[in-house]
Amino acid sequence: MSQDIVSDTLNEIMNAKRVERREIYIKRSSKLLFNLMDIMKKEGHIDYEKKGGGVLIKIIRVNECKSVKPRFNVRVENIEKYLKRYLPSRKFGKLIISTNKGLLDQFQAEESGIGGSLIAYFY
Repeated sequence: MSQDIVSDTLNEIMNAKRVERREIYIKRSSKLLFNLMDIMKKEGHIDYEKKGGGVLIKIIRVNECKSVKPRFNVRVENIEKYLKRYLPSRKFGKLIISTNKGLLDQFQAEESGIGGSLIAYFY
């Protein structure tokens, strides 16, 4: 295990999807991870609940979810460049950006006019 909890969790979700498991149990968690999972839950990709000392994640509909490494700092004007790099289409999927207003997707960041650090993407 590495030190990046978000990356480890997203890799475990993708590994579980590959072997057709619908539930995984994660022992390590963080506030950033819960904020990311809230966005994924709102979009209907996963569902999760805190159980014991960890988190039980139910995979509903995920094609791909990965963390962005290295965490690029991006301005609002340059978000389009990263959308082309990571997502198959502009309207398909979410690019998650950590800003001073919290975690936002690319639409919210462009609407607010603020940039930040790229965290992850999923579709």
